[in-house]
Amino acid sequence: METFFYWFDHLGVAVFAISGTLLAFRKNMDGFGVVVLASVTAIGGGTVRDLILDLPVFWAHDPTYIYTILVAAFGTILWLRLRDYIHQKTLLIADAFGVSFFTVMGAQKALEADYPAVVCVVMGTITACFGGMLRDVLARDIPMVLKSELYATTCIVGASVYVLLAPYTALTALLVGGLVTLLLRLGAIRWQWSLTVFQEHGDGHR
Repeated sequence: METFFYWFDHLGVAVFAISGTLLAFRKNMDGFGVVVLASVTAIGGGTVRDLILDLPVFWAHDPTYIYTILVAAFGTILWLRLRDYIHQKTLLIADAFGVSFFTVMGAQKALEADYPAVVCVVMGTITACFGGMLRDVLARDIPMVLKSELYATTCIVGASVYVLLAPYTALTALLVGGLVTLLLRLGAIRWQWSLTVFQEHGDGHR
């Protein structure tokens, strides 16, 4: 099972590296910018999680994560060279898959370290959201997590599902928690689901 989690984690890193590369392409960045944006997106959230949990930073102790980022980034570059344009929705979908992978992997790592359930949910959300926030800030975009469509909420729900199911069956918890996160995020992209708290009033209201 540990081997499965390990390669599942690499898959999440690769997907988020692809997401960062796609945004770098849209912003016309050079090769160095592509690597920076891909790396920040792929390992930013996990790095913050490990620092908060006082755990060894995963990629510093296993350089194969760096190789995963480079392979994913340059593979995406080769694919993009055949295209003149990448649609914004492609970036959103790639990001949604990365969010779903990292939500459950972040919660799983905190649970494995015997942290309380609520901390596991928070760590899953941080792992999934923070890398994308750094990516968008560096690219001078409004972070997706701050836009109206459901984003962090999908991570909270997915991580909660994982934490609830994990004591019974780890693999099912991983798959169901990730799928719930993915479907909620894709639904939010498709139908603009949001949790609106503040709304503008008409000119005649104060």
